[in-house]
Amino acid sequence: MSGPEQLAWGTLLLPLLAAACVTLFALRRPAMSAILSIGAASGVFVLSVGLFASLHGAPPREVAVTWLSVGGLEIELGLRLDALSLLMLLVVTGVSLTIHVFSLGYMRGDRSAGRYFAGLSLFLFAMLAIVLANNFLFLFIGWELVGVSSYLLIGFWYDRPAAADASKKAFLVNRLGDFGFFAGLLVVWTAMGTLDFGELEGKLAANPQSLGGLTSVAGLLIFCGVLGKSAQFPLHVWLPDAMEGPTPVSALIHAATMVAAGVYLLCRVFFLLALPGSIALEVIAWVGAFTALLAALISIQQNDIKRILAYSTLSQLGYMVMAVGVSGAARSPVPAMYHLTTHACFKALLFLGAGSVIVALHHQQDIWRMGGLRRRMPLTFVTFLVAALALCGLPPFSGFFSKDAILAAALSADVGGRSVLFGAGVLVAGLTGFYMTRLVVVVFGGASRTQAADHARESPWILTVPLLVLAVPSALSGFWGIDVAYARQFGVSHPADTGGIVARLTGTFAHAPAAAFGGLATALVGIGAAAVCYWRAPQDGLSKWLGAVGRWMRDRFYIDEAQAALNSWTQERLAWLADVIDRWVIGGAMVRGAHGAVSLAGRLLRLTQTGNPRTHAVLFAAGVAVVVLIVLVR
Repeated sequence: MSGPEQLAWGTLLLPLLAAACVTLFALRRPAMSAILSIGAASGVFVLSVGLFASLHGAPPREVAVTWLSVGGLEIELGLRLDALSLLMLLVVTGVSLTIHVFSLGYMRGDRSAGRYFAGLSLFLFAMLAIVLANNFLFLFIGWELVGVSSYLLIGFWYDRPAAADASKKAFLVNRLGDFGFFAGLLVVWTAMGTLDFGELEGKLAANPQSLGGLTSVAGLLIFCGVLGKSAQFPLHVWLPDAMEGPTPVSALIHAATMVAAGVYLLCRVFFLLALPGSIALEVIAWVGAFTALLAALISIQQNDIKRILAYSTLSQLGYMVMAVGVSGAARSPVPAMYHLTTHACFKALLFLGAGSVIVALHHQQDIWRMGGLRRRMPLTFVTFLVAALALCGLPPFSGFFSKDAILAAALSADVGGRSVLFGAGVLVAGLTGFYMTRLVVVVFGGASRTQAADHARESPWILTVPLLVLAVPSALSGFWGIDVAYARQFGVSHPADTGGIVARLTGTFAHAPAAAFGGLATALVGIGAAAVCYWRAPQDGLSKWLGAVGRWMRDRFYIDEAQAALNSWTQERLAWLADVIDRWVIGGAMVRGAHGAVSLAGRLLRLTQTGNPRTHAVLFAAGVAVVVLIVLVR
């Protein structure tokens, strides 16, 4: 193996080594566990930068080792190094490093910090396996390890019933989606004879009809995995409850890592989804648009600072999934990956900023028990505001450029009802401006509503430095040409990013004016409406004005309750029926019935064994008579 391939293997295995060392030697030594985990995250980021610098602009490269060979079946653990994986590698490792450093201050004093850092390292290894995998099987292994490690991290405080329930809910809901994903892998392998991404792309390019009538089925089954991991309707219900984990875990799951894995998967196998005759992309577009709109509406009436950000993540993930769906076979999912990259930075910053507020207020999370924090926590306020403006899509912040790319793609999409999709995207932009302004104004504006808020102080440097680091890409990454780099990966033309800041801004409005002006105008309307409603408001007056509608939003449109009722009428009744069949038919009539019949026959036969010769002679004579009678009858 050459230098880059060795760096790639080192990047993948270093977090796994850290997780093993912490588990074996440092579970009860918080300082050592933090050093090992943060050291591994730092090393991985440095290696990722080295990989990007050495392979940027180079043709895709792969390196693989044989894991299992049985007859004609050979299974490889392989890595694929191309523009898509290299850029995603930088995003995952960079954001993860800031979260690791933030965790050092956030988890200080926790008696189980060693277990926490072991979980973080395992999670990072699993995400890197997804990013670097060159085949479906290796990616699926990382996919499942992400599910396991997120279960451990969400339920980190397992002595809290809510955290234990949330971790189980996340694990089980993701298993539903993963069942479909695995079925999709079986369909692809059966029809194509390989799970290697490069081989699949080559075969499908040579013969787009290779999957035959299974083209749409394969794409939609793979999308089932995305429904779980990227929390799309109706499997979105686990994500808000995942807020029961530590705040850095929320940032890790909701920013560039776990939930983004589904969008990354769609972009990695876009060649399969965009096959002629497949309806997969159209279904993906509508599911994403509906999820974005639903989550934005729910966010408006949430009062927990982390839940507001969680539903915001759901909404932005819907944006990304819709962006994949509207890309069409003739284009590429560049807008989806572009927004994934910018969103990773400003959403991680929002969650870490929320964590800084929560620590300062002694773990208070209700926004209506905060207020006036802009004066007492100026660094947290400024960085949080930068991330909020990026999320709202205001220029010149990064979110403006990536969100505009999605709206422009929706406006020119080839799918049916593109005007509805575009309208949904524009409406979500306005709702995003509303709920984020509500959050910023209530938390940081006005007067302090509680004694804890009145005595709050800026967080220590170990918590504020990661905020300052993430504020830079949140504000400026729209000018870094990220979309150009992704365009090269998918082999599509893209205007060169050579005109400077002013040309970049004006070019965005000139390229797709309806998308740029529409998204910006609705965002400004949402921001203005929220400022009017909540400036110096002592309580949520909008909740009373909305009445029953507001209650439905606050209670998440009762989707959790509807799914619980559906589960009660289907799965639980099927489980009861299966229990009856198992207990009374199989266990009772068949197993114990056969056992009872044999036992009774044995007892009856035993009565004939008296040991008396006369009895034996009588039975022998009777037997002979029966045999003679049978012969005569015949």
